[in-house]
Amino acid sequence: MSRRTLIAGNWKMHKTVPEAEQLIQALLPQVSSLVGVEIAICPPYTALAPMADSARGSRVAVFAQNMHESEQGAFTGEVSAAMLVDLGVAGVILGHSERRAYFGETDDRLAKKLPAALAAGLVPILCVGESETQRAAGETEAHLRAQLEADFAAVEPERYGEVVVAYEPIWAIGTGRVATPEQAQEAVSFIRQVLAETSAAGAGEVRLLYGGSVTPDNAAELLALEDVDGALVGGASLAVESFAAICAAARQ
Repeated sequence: MSRRTLIAGNWKMHKTVPEAEQLIQALLPQVSSLVGVEIAICPPYTALAPMADSARGSRVAVFAQNMHESEQGAFTGEVSAAMLVDLGVAGVILGHSERRAYFGETDDRLAKKLPAALAAGLVPILCVGESETQRAAGETEAHLRAQLEADFAAVEPERYGEVVVAYEPIWAIGTGRVATPEQAQEAVSFIRQVLAETSAAGAGEVRLLYGGSVTPDNAAELLALEDVDGALVGGASLAVESFAAICAAARQ
């Protein structure tokens, strides 16, 4: 089954609006001819509207880094799916390991956020992955299964193909370490296997990204893996040259 490659750059808490504008203006001409690859940038909230304006009509989509599951309410500091859509945002990262570790993001919340994003027409990138301790203890598959079963609990199987799942080996994020191709393929293949237990057709449509210290040096090898349909890029997405190189590797 053909799945369109997606390269998403997670800027995390980086880039003021002027800095973001400088990056997008330099990036757009470098990726304008990359047919067959979907490209997204995930700026902080403050830069979402300016980036959506600057990228409009281009090959680059703008995704948010998080959202609240409710339509509205007394949730100080939060942003709803409708608010993101209103800004021209096309998708949203959900359950990033940093959100889980530092801000108490739970699978119960994600089980509500995922269908809320879909209902609003946003493309959700659901992040799952294991810690170094869990991998060392041989608990990688059990942990991935628990996350997937909980997070997808309220998603209709016929909508699985609208969800993007990013596999994050937590021990590789921001460390410069990267899963071997064998480790990455094993994990993403298992993710597809778990989803196929509910819907074989839906699992075949889900795009699976690798996210864990992706760089121009390792991107081609990782993106060539059978079950890897793209990458969630962290630090390398903050520089035009490295992010454009990863996007180009995806096309190849």
